Amino acid sequence: MTNLTEEFGCMVFNDKAMRRYLRPEDYARLRRATDNGAQMDPQTADAVASAMKTWAVERGATHYAHWFQPHTGFTAEKHEGFLTPDGEGGALLEFSGKELIRGEADGSSFPTGGLRATFEARGYTAWDPTSYAFLKDGVLCIPTAFCSYGGHALDKRTPLLRSMEALNREGRRLLKCFGMSVGGVWSTVGLEQEYFLVDRDRYNRRKDLIYTGHTLLGARPPKGQELDDHYYGALKIRVADFMHDLNEELWRLGIPAKTEHNEVAPAQHELAPVYARCNVAVDQNQLTMEVMKKVARRHGLTCLLHEKPFAGINGSGKHNNWGLCTDGGVNLLSPGETPEEALRFLVLVCAVMQAVDDYQDLLRFSVSCASNDKRLGGFEAPPAIISMFLGEDLERVLRGYADGESYDSRTGEVLRLGAGAVLDIPKDNTDRNRTSPFAFTGNKFEFRSLGSSMSAADCNTVLNTIVAESFRQFADRLEAAPDRTLECGAIIRDTVRAHARILFSGNGYSPEWVEEAARRGLSNYPSSAEAIPHLTDDANVALFERHKIMSRRELDAVAEVLLENYCKQIHIDAGVMSEMVRRDVLPAVFRFERELAETLDAKARAGAQRRFACRAETELLDRIAALNDELSLRRAALDRTAEKVAGIGDVQEHALACRRQLMPQLARVRETCDALEELVSKDVWPYPSYGNLLYRI
Repeated sequence: MTNLTEEFGCMVFNDKAMRRYLRPEDYARLRRATDNGAQMDPQTADAVASAMKTWAVERGATHYAHWFQPHTGFTAEKHEGFLTPDGEGGALLEFSGKELIRGEADGSSFPTGGLRATFEARGYTAWDPTSYAFLKDGVLCIPTAFCSYGGHALDKRTPLLRSMEALNREGRRLLKCFGMSVGGVWSTVGLEQEYFLVDRDRYNRRKDLIYTGHTLLGARPPKGQELDDHYYGALKIRVADFMHDLNEELWRLGIPAKTEHNEVAPAQHELAPVYARCNVAVDQNQLTMEVMKKVARRHGLTCLLHEKPFAGINGSGKHNNWGLCTDGGVNLLSPGETPEEALRFLVLVCAVMQAVDDYQDLLRFSVSCASNDKRLGGFEAPPAIISMFLGEDLERVLRGYADGESYDSRTGEVLRLGAGAVLDIPKDNTDRNRTSPFAFTGNKFEFRSLGSSMSAADCNTVLNTIVAESFRQFADRLEAAPDRTLECGAIIRDTVRAHARILFSGNGYSPEWVEEAARRGLSNYPSSAEAIPHLTDDANVALFERHKIMSRRELDAVAEVLLENYCKQIHIDAGVMSEMVRRDVLPAVFRFERELAETLDAKARAGAQRRFACRAETELLDRIAALNDELSLRRAALDRTAEKVAGIGDVQEHALACRRQLMPQLARVRETCDALEELVSKDVWPYPSYGNLLYRI
């Protein structure tokens, strides 16, 4: 890339491209429709479609696709050619406003959670003009929502856009009570993406990585991450080359990749972009994951996005940095410089605190999947218990406000906490708490529980919605108050007294915190099987319906899809592990047993006159034979359990059975396999070891 500023966003039909390819009046109408959420008239739609086609074809595009995010967690696209026969043996390039705004896709094979029968195949895609179209592999990709023939949301974008509108609506109401009249209140998101890179040839020799994305077997290497020498270390040449090409691809797609470094675990890395508006950030992260995999293949590598690809080694997350700003660029989570701004800041922090406490179950649900369960609470990621960290100074400010006391900061500044006299709230006068699931980090909140492979749409839909609900309640109080400054003080006091239980500054990894959280009455759902069903609790359904995010029927469908996916992932793990043991591990161990037996026999023949010592071979053979028998029995038990659990009809019961019956069997088989790997010769063992995967790039 010779000119970074010129090349950045060159594959995106962004504002710069729109102004060049659209007439000024058409561009103005498009911006009005986009900014105000108004329906676009056919004339403008046709003009935009024509300009978009011209721009794309000039850059080598031959097809377009409505690009959407079904409940698979991945993206989907169906390519349509621009070429249309002209009736005279030739062809025209056509793309109309109607084709831009709406498309039709066969939705019968996407997960729907019972919203439709299999034979009801019709689904519709609808253009989201707030997220730019882009070019990918010669295809013009148009971000769209996806819904059923009956209008039910079948995707992750539709609820996300609705939640953003709810936050905007209630946020503007609340800010108006502080004398601020703004055109929009938006959530901004920055997603720190963690991932592993392994050699592709070694990856191709691991059935578990190919089929499941993580290792089902594997003894720990002699050296793991004990020395912390990989974290922020110098990049290996092969990794640096990958990152260089990855950045160039992302920059061309308008994705502002900013930070890259080695993470804690060997072969683990991180990429972080500049913040963007919520739905754009989610789109860009989906693209980032796709591009990572593509670029890795070009470098003879494989990018692993699974939350826990290696047992005993830190897993990967996707820290969701969530902020609030106005259309004028005001950061609403910055303490500000005046008493009025500081008071507004405290009220907004209280709104988030109330939201996190009232809807702990929804936040836990939003990061739920079988693979992320392997990471949460594992002394490397936040626990499954949701809590909130504000930092010592800010927490003392709020608690002091609730108790009517003054605040003496560590820097010697004194804050008098009477209503209307809040001054100089400290910004970064405290350390960070990496064990906290939801932490204030200066001018944003970092939700650290999201898994690396997951779409960020669900957790941001929840965050936007629950904070919108707090905004609604606070706005109701302030609009009815004769003295809004005094009412702000009452809101802060009431919130701290009612919701301080959610604040925790200690070690979230400690077993003592589990006991303390229980005493506080905080929820604890250690697995997705327990967390997902709470999506359809009456209070949560009422919340989503009140803000017109999703109906009960749509929520039931989402819960069913996620529980089904949870069960399928664990059954796939069981099937792959059984095959690996049956077809690879057991035969390999049999060969090694034969080699040992032949060695013993040869010693016996050679030592007819003189007896050779055979203790090492005998003890090793006895140990391996015992483990091999144990492995065969445990594999058979795994198969029987998988078959029994698969017959459970109720999806919630099925998920719980997968967690409580099938997963322990998987762990038992792995325990025996890993013990055998440590005894059997590496020349015989059928799979690359952890050491080969993690250290040989």
